[in-house]
Amino acid sequence: MEKYSEILTQLNAEIWDSAEIKFSEHRSANAMAKLLFQQGFSVEQGIAGMETAYLAKWGSGKPVIGFLAEYDALSGLSQQANVAMRMPRAGVTCGHGCGHNLLGTAALGAALQLRDYLQKTGKPGTVVLVGCPAEEGGSGKAYLARAGAFDGLDVALTWHPGSGNAVMTGSLQANCQAYFRFKGTSSHAAAAPHLGRSALDAVELMNVGVNYMREHMESTDRIHYAVTDTGGSSPNVVQNHAEVLYLVRSTETEKVKKLYERVCNVARGAALMTETQVEIVFDKACSNIISNSVLEQLLYDSMIQIPMPRYTEEELAYAEQFKATVSEQDVAGDLSLMMLQGQEKKQAIARYAAKPMVDFVLEHRHLEINIPGSSDVGDASHVVPTAQFIAACYTPGTPAHSWQMVAQGKSEIAVKGMLYAADVLTDAAKKIVDDPSIAQAAREEFIKSTDGKAYECPIPSEIKPNSNAK
Repeated sequence: MEKYSEILTQLNAEIWDSAEIKFSEHRSANAMAKLLFQQGFSVEQGIAGMETAYLAKWGSGKPVIGFLAEYDALSGLSQQANVAMRMPRAGVTCGHGCGHNLLGTAALGAALQLRDYLQKTGKPGTVVLVGCPAEEGGSGKAYLARAGAFDGLDVALTWHPGSGNAVMTGSLQANCQAYFRFKGTSSHAAAAPHLGRSALDAVELMNVGVNYMREHMESTDRIHYAVTDTGGSSPNVVQNHAEVLYLVRSTETEKVKKLYERVCNVARGAALMTETQVEIVFDKACSNIISNSVLEQLLYDSMIQIPMPRYTEEELAYAEQFKATVSEQDVAGDLSLMMLQGQEKKQAIARYAAKPMVDFVLEHRHLEINIPGSSDVGDASHVVPTAQFIAACYTPGTPAHSWQMVAQGKSEIAVKGMLYAADVLTDAAKKIVDDPSIAQAAREEFIKSTDGKAYECPIPSEIKPNSNAK
C-alpha cells in the first residue's frame, strides 16, 4: 500500500474535514471522483437520482469485482481531531462518527491496487467502485440497487472501521422509516377547549398504542420513534400540528412491511380517536443482509495473511488516552464482537480490554444469526454475492456514533487500519481474479439463499432520495 498511502491519507483527511451528511456529500464525492478520473477510471456521477452517488470503472471482462464506498457523516457529532475530550469544531455541526471517511478511502485504495494487478498480469477483469451516499438514515444503496447499479457485478466486497478485526457473518435487520404528520384544530385551551382537536394528543396516543404492540411482536423486532414536531411551545394553545418519525425493524423485509402496516393502523386509530387527520410520509427503507459463506471465508483468509498494523509507542500512548474515556460496557459492545456468544465472547472482551489497540483477527466461522441494527449493504447483498469485514481503526471500546470515534478518524492508528483494510480487500479480489471458481461458488450459494428470487426494492418506486429529511 506504500504506493498510495500518501494520497489516501490526504483523501481520508479531506473527507473527514468535509463531514457531510446524507445526500449532501458533494465535496467528498467530488474528491473521490476526481482522484479516480486522474487514475484512468471512467467515472459517472449523479447516478440513481442522487447527486453524490457515482460509479467508477476500469478494465474489461470477467470477473467484475465491486467495492462499496461510503463517505457520509453524522449530524450533531462535531469534534476536533486527536483531542481526547469532548471539544466541538468551531462552525461545524457534523462529524464522522461511524468512520465512513476511512471506509470509502480504503475501498478506493483497493480499486487502485486491483487495477494495478490487472495491468501487471494482463489478466481479464473489471474493477468497479460504487460510490454509496447516505448510509446513515438515507439507504443510498437501496436506491442504487433499485437503479441497477449492482446488477453487473460478480461479487461485492466492503468493510467497516471498528475496534477489532473480524469477518461479519449472519444478517442485520431490514427496516423502514416514515413520518406521521397529524393535523388538528387550534383553539384557546382555557376559553374554548371544546373547539380544539389536538394533533399532539394524536402523536401521544399513537406512541402509547405502538408501545402496547411491543408485547405482541417477535423478539427480534424493533420499533423506535422521535417526536420531531410538538406543535408549538405554548400550553395555552391546542396544537393543530405535530409529527413523529418512526423506524421499524425486523429480520426480513416482508416482516418489516407487515409490522409497518400495524404501526400505520395505530396512527390511523389515533387520528380517529382525536378527530384529527394523519398524513403518512414514507421516508426510506433497507433490506436485511444475505450472508455468503464463500466470500466470508475468502475475506478471513486474506485478513490472516495480510500483515497486521504495527504501532509505535507514541501511537499506543495516543490510543490509551481515548481508552480512558470508554467503559467496560463499551468494549463489550464493539461491532466485531457481536457475532460471538458465551465464554468465547467473554474471552475476546478480556483480550480487547487488555490492549490499547487490537492486533489480532478473531477466528471466523459462518453463522446464521441476526444482529440488531441495520445497513443498506443488505440491498446490495440481495442483488450480488456480498461480504464485509471489520478492521481496527480505533482503541477498543470506542462507541460507534460518538465524539471519540470522530476524534480518532484522522489519526495514525486509524490510517493504519484503513490501509490494512485496503490491502485485505485487494488480496481477496486478486484471489477471485486468479481463481474465477470462487465467484462461481459464491453465486451458487447466493442463488440458494435467495431461492432464485429477483431483488425487490423495499422503497416504493415513487419515493425519491430525501435530502431534506430531518
